[in-house]
Amino acid sequence: MAVRFTGSALPLVAALLLCGAAAHAGVRGTKHDFSVTSGQGGESCVFCHAPHTETLSRPLWNRHPSNVVYTPYSSSSMQATPGQPTGASKLCLSCHDGTIAVNEIATRPFPVAGRVRHAGGRMNLGTDLSDDHPISFVYDGALAADDGQLVHPAVLTGVVQLDLRGEMQCTSCHDAHSDRYGDFLVVDGEFSILCNSCHERTGWAGSSHDSSPAPYLGGGQDPWPDTDWTTVAANGCSNCHSSHAAGYPETLLRFPFEEDNCLVCHDGSLAQKDIAADIRKVYRHPVDSFFHAHDSAEQFDSMPRHVECHDCHNPHAAAAWAASAPNVGGALNGAGGVSIAGGQLEAASFEYEICLRCHGDSAGQPSPAIERLHSELNLRLKIDPGNPSYHPIAEQGRNTNVPSLRTPLVASSVIYCTDCHASDSSVGAGGGGPKGPHGSNWRFLLEREYRTEDGTPESENAYDLCYKCHDRLNILNDNSFKEHSKHIDEESTPCSICHDPHGISAAQAGASTGSHLINFDISVVTPDGNGVLRFEDLGENSGRCYLTCHGEEHKPEEY
Repeated sequence: MAVRFTGSALPLVAALLLCGAAAHAGVRGTKHDFSVTSGQGGESCVFCHAPHTETLSRPLWNRHPSNVVYTPYSSSSMQATPGQPTGASKLCLSCHDGTIAVNEIATRPFPVAGRVRHAGGRMNLGTDLSDDHPISFVYDGALAADDGQLVHPAVLTGVVQLDLRGEMQCTSCHDAHSDRYGDFLVVDGEFSILCNSCHERTGWAGSSHDSSPAPYLGGGQDPWPDTDWTTVAANGCSNCHSSHAAGYPETLLRFPFEEDNCLVCHDGSLAQKDIAADIRKVYRHPVDSFFHAHDSAEQFDSMPRHVECHDCHNPHAAAAWAASAPNVGGALNGAGGVSIAGGQLEAASFEYEICLRCHGDSAGQPSPAIERLHSELNLRLKIDPGNPSYHPIAEQGRNTNVPSLRTPLVASSVIYCTDCHASDSSVGAGGGGPKGPHGSNWRFLLEREYRTEDGTPESENAYDLCYKCHDRLNILNDNSFKEHSKHIDEESTPCSICHDPHGISAAQAGASTGSHLINFDISVVTPDGNGVLRFEDLGENSGRCYLTCHGEEHKPEEY
């Protein structure tokens, strides 16, 4: 008797034939082949599919869906809002949430050959999906435009696809019938091929984490225990991120503590410079003192005070190219900042803008280490080029006559914050350690020694930081101020007693009272007998002071 199939029956028959042929062959031998462990012989497809079933009709599903409520992924930087799993993801979770045995199938009322459960680990996602890549959300053109770093869904016509409702699902990345690339991925994950199918991270192409051929050198912790890829570039996104069971859920980072995701490589075991050693020093940016304090969507003027690696570095854009002050170098490329005018910047152009994220308008500034005549905690206001004086960080300095400058510096030079605040073992300090203000054994996180205690005997070491740019002999020979030698050498008065290294705000002093970075340390310098404490600029290399210092009253003293 001939059987004739018509209409919609044909695709169903075709699907079953494929299950017994090509699709079956693809599953055979993979972790999705339960035919041996279940005692069902050659039956592989039955654990997911059946020719007749009263459960979900597509794709001839042979499993009962989980009736649990899931905790979806969420993030303050994500424009979409995933809800409860839908579509194919719901089907995948009927095995992968760990609540139903693998061989509890709809067409057979009782388990066979015992309960076959998942192997556990990352395959058992549980019902908390907050540490897994988001699923079951509409991925449309509006979302791509709003995010700004996602490909347009119209591009997703290859192996990475959305479902018929335009939603991102488990099946966008995984093919349950083929384990060709491992983890049932639809395309190779090496060199970030899979991730880049949807994500277009600004600055990623050619960045260090995208292109570095650096291998693991041994020692420390193996940064790639779950892959066979042997370079930074090959591991790409997986250097830092995990799509499932992430240690830091919101950002899908591998480790719960943000800095561990960086230091697993930047401890000298892979990256050549040992950042981990620097952050253990006495004075440091204490990235290991905070837990989940950083938020990629934070507002710099109102965020809780904290510091994490990502506050200064953008791992998706960091590169190896050099720059000159004040421009951002490759290591800081793509990091957010604050402009000298106080505006929040998605990507800083100048190094000091990154420093101003925390040392500008942000709340909770610490008390000043030195109490000044003109007290100001906001660094943005101190280095503003509109001030009567400032160290040339945002712009060249006001003073055109600075005879003490050491070559190659000239009066028009601009410097970095990190010319002063940096590792004491860095190349700038004469060592071979990493650049930047990760940590130092000198107070104020300085590259070199800078003594601020009154009564400090003058020496090359005591003011090593100042003498890095200002020639010591020129200063002691009084070439710019005729009483430098008397104050620094004879009376053991530190540079910091008179000079405020960052600058004096125009809101606190005028052109004649705030020049030459003069802002007295009021724990040492007090008013004169008339109650006046002031410096007055009288022109090039001349001025007068009203003060009392070391028991000597200037009322005024003119130079």
